[in-house]
Amino acid sequence: MKMKTPQLLAAALAGVIACAGVSRPALADEGGVSFWLPGQYGSLAAVPGEPGFSVPLVYYHASADAGGNADFEIGGRIAAGVDARADLLLVVPTYTLATPVWGGQAQVSMTGLVGHMKVSANAMLAGPGGAVLFRNKSDSLTSGGDLYPSASLRWNAGNHNWMTYLMAGVPVGSYQVGRLANLGLNHWSADAGGGYTYLNPKTGWEFSAVAGMTYNFENPDTHYRSGIDGHLDWGASRFLSEQVHVGLAGYFFHQLAGDSGSGARLGDFKSRADGIGPQIGYLFKMGGRAAYLNLKGYYEFDNKNRPAGWNIWFTLSIPLGSAKK
Repeated sequence: MKMKTPQLLAAALAGVIACAGVSRPALADEGGVSFWLPGQYGSLAAVPGEPGFSVPLVYYHASADAGGNADFEIGGRIAAGVDARADLLLVVPTYTLATPVWGGQAQVSMTGLVGHMKVSANAMLAGPGGAVLFRNKSDSLTSGGDLYPSASLRWNAGNHNWMTYLMAGVPVGSYQVGRLANLGLNHWSADAGGGYTYLNPKTGWEFSAVAGMTYNFENPDTHYRSGIDGHLDWGASRFLSEQVHVGLAGYFFHQLAGDSGSGARLGDFKSRADGIGPQIGYLFKMGGRAAYLNLKGYYEFDNKNRPAGWNIWFTLSIPLGSAKK
């Protein structure tokens, strides 16, 4: 299938791929929550977009269950048998520059979020293998999360596209020591990486992969420092028409260095999780400009020190205006 208007595709992508990491119930690191949200990048990740302002909106739902008596350190306490649910709305104001930077296209964004999280545990313990403080403990929270500024550069050469990015976690979200449900991490984080997209307009096939690493600073209230995380997000799809593409998406999340600090009472607690699932994307016009819808879902497997679960993403990229050169 030959795509006659690849410019439409590029226009719709402005800002869709700018989402930064967010706190959620995909348990790993301190509190069972890692800075990086596996699956945030996917198909078309490295394709340059249309210059100007856009506001991607992302609805994210996740369900994770540790099962049995697996222990996690949450808010300075040890929780056993954790079950978590989250419904989050991410708002990502994004600006894509028209003037090239180092021969590529520069983009900056700021991700904010609001949402609801519910976490339950079979028991709260005084320490690893210690006395039971509470049984069947549950907690819920509706509030705002941390802020996630991000910057990226993208280059194109025919069917080949490359990108590099930097992002940070600013700890301003709702957090309280001893609480099961938190929407903030209470520590700074930094993440960097790069990616590649193969996009062939003649055949309609594309493949994308983005890899990166996260460095976490210490939580000053719990003296817990999460380790270094490595991650790879990927997506593969085919355009069935100029407007619709379908395919698969997946991720690999592996903690490379263990947790540390006086608050890390469960040891290095190195974790991993892999996920895979279907996706569908749709290009359309909004106010005479290109917009984009995407729906994807992941089922997790091969988890370690991290509850197995599933998550879905619904993304709408809203174009606001073109940038002038």
